[in-house]
Amino acid sequence: MVEEQKDIYILSIETSQKVCSVAIHKNQELLINTTLFSDKSASGQLVPIIEQSLLNCQLKTNNLNAIAVAKGPGSYTGLRIAVSTAKGLCLAIDTPLIAIDTLKAMAKQVVEYFPKEYLFCPMLDARRMEVYCSIFDSELNIVLDTNAKIIEEHTFAELLTEKTVVFFGDGAEKSKAILGKNTNAVYLKSKFFPSASTVGDLAFCKYEKGEFENLVTFEPYYLKEFVGKMKS
Repeated sequence: MVEEQKDIYILSIETSQKVCSVAIHKNQELLINTTLFSDKSASGQLVPIIEQSLLNCQLKTNNLNAIAVAKGPGSYTGLRIAVSTAKGLCLAIDTPLIAIDTLKAMAKQVVEYFPKEYLFCPMLDARRMEVYCSIFDSELNIVLDTNAKIIEEHTFAELLTEKTVVFFGDGAEKSKAILGKNTNAVYLKSKFFPSASTVGDLAFCKYEKGEFENLVTFEPYYLKEFVGKMKS
């Protein structure tokens, strides 16, 4: 008798920006994706959203086969809360942790809507004219590694000469005035937010390969050291 394949349930968390997003996948099927928007960090609502998402799917934490989290870059506070919550869940139910690059998960949201020869540049807002960004091709292969980049006239000049690049994310808007005149620079018209749904999509592939994080040593990818504001 052939043994029936067990369903894989993965809970995914994304709080890299001012959005708190939680998704649950059954194998590669999205069961639920709950997103809370806030002018401030929405990560404080993370645990109630997780609890309600599990309830809506008629699942308990011990039904989960893995916890996936967007590892960054992004908001220091958001990443710290997401990773600590994910680690806590993994330890409590003895299940593996899967970490997904925030920018790659963002790129996965848009690649299917554009020609295969395009490149994709998710951008997260940093300070002044700086953004956290990376560039991917339509297969989500890395063309430009994640970095903190100050947007100037010559930024991405060589790539924009050869390829059409799609810019999106909350950091893209401030680059539009400088790069938007280039005919090979494409900007999404609507606001774009990271989502736990694509974190879960990418996490399933990692689960099948057994690519899990060490719960003791894993830390968010802040990209830059946190700098606190001094009180006046």
